[in-house]
Amino acid sequence: MSKNSNCRTGAYALLDSLVRHKVSNIFGYPGGAILPIYDELYTWEKTKQVSHILGRHEQGSVHAADAYARSTGQVGVCFATSGPGATNLVTGIATAQMDSVPLVIITGQVARSFIGTDAFQEVDIFGITMPIVKHSYVVRDPRDMASIIAEAFHLAISGRPGPVLIDVPKDVGLEKFEYYSVEPGNIIIPGYRNLRQHSTKQLENIVKLLEESRQPLLYVGGGSITSNAHNEVIHFSELCQIPVTTTLMGKGIIDESSSLALGMLGMHGTAYANFAVSECDLLIALGARFDDRVTGKLDEFACNAQVIHIDIDPAEIGKNRIPDLAIIGDIQSVLKDLIPLIKKSVILSTLQTTSWTERIFKWKQQYPLLIPKQISRISPQEILSTLSSLAPDAYYTTDVGQHQMWAAQFIQVLPRHWMSSAGLGTMGYGLPAAIGVQIAFPQHDVICITGDSSFQMNLQELGTVSQYNLPVKIVVINNKWQGMVRQWQEAFYGERYSHSNMASGAPNFKQLMESYGLLGLELSERSEIKSVLSEFLNYQGPVLLNCNVIEDENCYPMVAPGKSNSQMIGVQKQQKRKLKHDVEIIA
Repeated sequence: MSKNSNCRTGAYALLDSLVRHKVSNIFGYPGGAILPIYDELYTWEKTKQVSHILGRHEQGSVHAADAYARSTGQVGVCFATSGPGATNLVTGIATAQMDSVPLVIITGQVARSFIGTDAFQEVDIFGITMPIVKHSYVVRDPRDMASIIAEAFHLAISGRPGPVLIDVPKDVGLEKFEYYSVEPGNIIIPGYRNLRQHSTKQLENIVKLLEESRQPLLYVGGGSITSNAHNEVIHFSELCQIPVTTTLMGKGIIDESSSLALGMLGMHGTAYANFAVSECDLLIALGARFDDRVTGKLDEFACNAQVIHIDIDPAEIGKNRIPDLAIIGDIQSVLKDLIPLIKKSVILSTLQTTSWTERIFKWKQQYPLLIPKQISRISPQEILSTLSSLAPDAYYTTDVGQHQMWAAQFIQVLPRHWMSSAGLGTMGYGLPAAIGVQIAFPQHDVICITGDSSFQMNLQELGTVSQYNLPVKIVVINNKWQGMVRQWQEAFYGERYSHSNMASGAPNFKQLMESYGLLGLELSERSEIKSVLSEFLNYQGPVLLNCNVIEDENCYPMVAPGKSNSQMIGVQKQQKRKLKHDVEIIA
């Protein structure tokens, strides 16, 4: 620690600590209880040591901080005031917790003497968020501020990342004291255990299981993205010729045009990925958690396979599926140690996956992803597939619903170029997420894929886009429905479309953009898809493209609740389309 002889406020200690942790961008919204911190922020912004991005709603700000963290691998930071400001963060905090996103969230609180009196805008945000944070603090003494910030950043990013909440009473921000700074990493957290190292014996056991396998499969989740393990996963896959399927969170870990890439598995995964997981004899799960959207009927998920589960979080091991071999560790670190052992062993001469990869290739030919094309109306699949080919290096954010699943199926992305609310499924995530990514990467294309329903959840963030002139590009897949709800009502609720149609009361999205001083475009003719998308992508400022698509198009394949992954709905319908030659095949 270094002594600072000046008398400082708690708010100064907070901002100084954030800057010491290399925080350059803060997302947030001011209010009464957090005004001492915003008043201090005013000075730090004047000296250009930090920048604050003003959202139009606290939920938008926390989603922006979340996507900033996902795309950069750094801790995202968000400010909000007490009461409704803090409670407006809850959905965003839960989103980050479910998807293991490192955030430090600073909330204002009423003064210490008023806590517990039901003071104006007082709420126990510490208690409210306890189930959805990795850790939380209430700063009772400004002298603790620097050490709390250091602890929070360490906890947010270490092990399995997650959100950390720091609640700061108003008078703590104002109180002056003799300030001592705490440098990043210069903190000891009582009771905190470092991750134990995997053993050579465990890695040798993986090699043995590989030697015995004839139909191995890599099942790769978001933990591999968090670990920055894409090079190691690709090396492992190519070295042993093991096919790779990913979760929604694992998307981007491998080039999906690779012969070994099977795309996403699960409820709306590719047919060949779901067949592969049903037929494999060895399933190697890397940073994945066997969630219900992936497994379908759990006791029939990879039921013929031995399972190796490698994950940084001990709580995930055996939670849903008991593995035959488990390693608790960082994916990149484990694979870096495993690959040399594989190269030294006889495994490469004994591993026989040729017939397995040939079988999967046949599934790819027989059950490809299909794009409706011989129709006058526009299909969402064709828009997204064309967009992927025109903008292969872009960062993509999505909202939640059919468009999210079509984007996962048809858009190919690079590692950390895919931001989507996977675990919580938060509608309204896409636009503020695009803001966060664009702040992180101002020179790169950032494209938000949203639906007409999801977009209306947080469309007020167009104000932030306008204020900062952020060149985000928004694609609205407009089918005038809550598309996934309608699809479920059609399939499982006797076509009783209860409150899922959004045509009545819908805004004119083009005019909405114009009201913010932004460009809005329309796409209604199939013949114009490529030209309009090119105009959309070439525009230098913020732009929205409203795509009037087929209203009753369904997202297939689909695994019904309670069914195994091999029992997919829609596969036969897709085959009929294929035979009629009214589709384009995307392998």
